[in-house]
Amino acid sequence: MKGVLNYLVIALALMALACSVASAFDPAPLQDFCVAVNTSTDAVFVNGKFCKDPKLANANDFFFQGLNIPRSTANQLGSNVTLLNVDQIIGLNTLGVSLARIDFAPYGLNPPHIHPHATEIFTVVKGTLYVGFVTSNPDNHLFTKVLNAGDVFVFPIGLIHFQFNAGSTDALAFSSLGSQNPGRITIADTVFGSNPLINPDVLTKAFQLDKNVVNYLQKQFSSKNT
Repeated sequence: MKGVLNYLVIALALMALACSVASAFDPAPLQDFCVAVNTSTDAVFVNGKFCKDPKLANANDFFFQGLNIPRSTANQLGSNVTLLNVDQIIGLNTLGVSLARIDFAPYGLNPPHIHPHATEIFTVVKGTLYVGFVTSNPDNHLFTKVLNAGDVFVFPIGLIHFQFNAGSTDALAFSSLGSQNPGRITIADTVFGSNPLINPDVLTKAFQLDKNVVNYLQKQFSSKNT
């Protein structure tokens, strides 16, 4: 009887592990493709989207034009992220991938952020970029690298990471992400610009800052997000 119980415990543990791994990434598709549509008429609901009848799909469902065009970096951060996920290319639905173009002005920054649903493979096309990510508690170890054109760097899923243009000329990079909808949580925007705002007493204690500093930061980021 004891042997049977031990076997049952091991079996349940393996099942739990398998379930946790399976739920950590986009589910594998069970068909060639599932082109997303916004209406339920004659469609099937799969992975957050309705699917077009495959017989009605066409090449434009898998197509995007103009990613070669530079984007404006005339903002406070000096960067611009153009994300191509399932909302821009409806044929990506259920396929578990997306793409981003990131333009940088001189000394422009893509600020610390996370992608809760995706690992990112980052490729520099032009310029020199200082990039890095931080591991989870308790180590909080920082990995950094200076990248030049042709260099590739990986940001593991869910970890805080950033990219900074370390040069005096424009820079360009492309990112491949392992989800049709990788998500993005920008740390400063989320903490200091939430809607409604987090109680300043919480942030004062958490960051060991003067309350006037917290109030200033909340004013800056809340106005930015309105």
